[in-house]
Amino acid sequence: QVQLVESGGGLVQTGGSLTLSCAASGRTFIRYGMGWFRQAPGKEREFVASISWNGSETDYVDSVKGRFTISRDKAKNMLYLQMNSLKPEDTAVYTCAVSAGPGLRKDINDYGAWGQGTQVTVSS
Repeated sequence: QVQLVESGGGLVQTGGSLTLSCAASGRTFIRYGMGWFRQAPGKEREFVASISWNGSETDYVDSVKGRFTISRDKAKNMLYLQMNSLKPEDTAVYTCAVSAGPGLRKDINDYGAWGQGTQVTVSS
């Protein structure tokens, strides 16, 4: 059974930093891309970042480019999201997911396994 567990969320002031972690278990994901999505209150879930199976390629939504960094540790089956210069509009539940293939994916429908999410709140 696939299990993804996020951690690292919390309350931070504008301009602060957080690092989210996603622990994957139940199977190996080394041949699959992974991604982070977020959902703010009253809004649809949106793509934040993705990383290819070997970590050589990454992609971000424009609003986080230059501030967020996605990375993975294949040996540990871990996914990370380093978030710097946080803004109130980054407030959301952040969820990690495993994609259906090895490359970069932005479409939510291309992801088949999801975690429960971790809350990130940025105060102004």
